[in-house]
Amino acid sequence: MAMPGRLNLFGRSRHIEREIEEFLDGVSEAGLIFQRAVRTYLSEGPSQDFRDDLDEVSRLETRGDQIRRRVEAELYEHTLIPDLRADVLRLLEDTDWLLGIFQANCYHFVIERPDIPKEFHRDFIELTETVVTCVDSLVMAARAFFRNIGAVRDHNHKVIFYETEADMISTRLKTAIFGSDLPLERKIHLRYFVERIDDSANAAEDVADELAIYTIKRSL
Repeated sequence: MAMPGRLNLFGRSRHIEREIEEFLDGVSEAGLIFQRAVRTYLSEGPSQDFRDDLDEVSRLETRGDQIRRRVEAELYEHTLIPDLRADVLRLLEDTDWLLGIFQANCYHFVIERPDIPKEFHRDFIELTETVVTCVDSLVMAARAFFRNIGAVRDHNHKVIFYETEADMISTRLKTAIFGSDLPLERKIHLRYFVERIDDSANAAEDVADELAIYTIKRSL
């Protein structure tokens, strides 16, 4: 018997549910590794530890792509959930986008090697922690879509809250950067990295907006 509130979307195809769980685990894990990577970069620069984190995020991104393609093939080959298939696949694709942002940001740190003054470290760490929490709230909302659809709204509310917090930290940090005595080119470079990190929260909010629509359609 299905648990109360559980969406038995896939019938007996429980392995698809397990695949989606693994995929969402990877997104959440990539965020935590990215958070650690930023702290490492601030203390050590593009060290071997940072590169190891980059490799791990890249592995998770590749794994996420593989899982997403398998789930897509399974849903089409076995004509599962035809009414919801497009929404589920779009949700996976959009969530995979977040993995790509984490990976791309790690590469930008390695390639461009921004010189971040210590006076800005605390805000960079706080911004990173906030966007990772925002993405993790989106992951929880996505899990709820399959497990307990009534909880999607609560998790989406947290996504919006943390996205707003990230915007506030980003604005504060950019204001401090441009109010400093750094040369203009360094200010612009640092602003770029602030905005790149903040992009994760903006993307999570976009996915949450789409997920809200999928949830309404599923509830009708």
